[in-house]
Amino acid sequence: MSGQHTMTDHTKELVVISGKGGTGKTSVVASFAALAENAVLADCDVDAADLHLVLGPDTIRREDFSGGKRARIIPEKCVACGKCAELCRFDAIRFDGLPGGAVAKTYRVDPIGCEGCGVCAWFCPAGAIEFASVVNGQWFVSETRHGPMVHAKLHVAEENSGKLVSTVRKQAAEVAAERGATLLLVDGSPGIGCPVIASITGADAVLIVTEPTLSGLHDLGRVADVAMHFNIPALVCVNKWDLNAEIAARIEADAAERGLRVAGRVRYDRAVTDAQVRRQSVVEFVPDGPAEDMRTVWAAVAEALR
Repeated sequence: MSGQHTMTDHTKELVVISGKGGTGKTSVVASFAALAENAVLADCDVDAADLHLVLGPDTIRREDFSGGKRARIIPEKCVACGKCAELCRFDAIRFDGLPGGAVAKTYRVDPIGCEGCGVCAWFCPAGAIEFASVVNGQWFVSETRHGPMVHAKLHVAEENSGKLVSTVRKQAAEVAAERGATLLLVDGSPGIGCPVIASITGADAVLIVTEPTLSGLHDLGRVADVAMHFNIPALVCVNKWDLNAEIAARIEADAAERGLRVAGRVRYDRAVTDAQVRRQSVVEFVPDGPAEDMRTVWAAVAEALR
């Protein structure tokens, strides 16, 4: 395990990822949560977290998350010299601030445009720019019917989601160590960017959930390359495979060529959506059909983790 984790040696970490959002990744994680024993859950899809919508957690701990700093111009000190606007490379300075002590109009920082570089504060001749940590979101430790869960919420238009993902995984690892959990089950970020790298680094295995479309085939290759780059064993699950059996077969063939193990297929079924409406995983909602598929995939993944 990587140095950022504090889990015991017998705890395995599985991260479920996808090349893009909407492939059914969270549905798979929710079913795995119901099927696993002695697991701690982590929702690292912090930009669009929704595992809590299925598991209905009761929050027992809530903490603010600060991923960086942001500039703020103090009107009382601003002399409207314009040095900050001249230096800002992100066009985040506006000349429409409140009246100051010496001028009728001051500059202000657009909080959405500010990238937190600090150049304006460093060079302000009047010392009128505050450069301080900002709260970008929150993270939570909760209890669910399937065990403890660590999850988070990034505020609207905030950045540093990769750092928040790392925070969630670190806290989940600590909970796993405290509880003596045998599995840390992570709903990872979609795509191939920084949040994904933060989701999977140091994990024991990843399960890539894809769908039977040409974009799904393409995205599988991209996310598989990321897992391979970090030397993490990867398995593949084709969700809603029966919507296009031909492309599903192509995806499985491509996975085999890459040396990836195909964990199984999950059929398309309205029961998955009906279960989510009732805040349940499909394996809790029906005994067969897609629930049977999920159990088959879980068995393959559990065997690979062993």
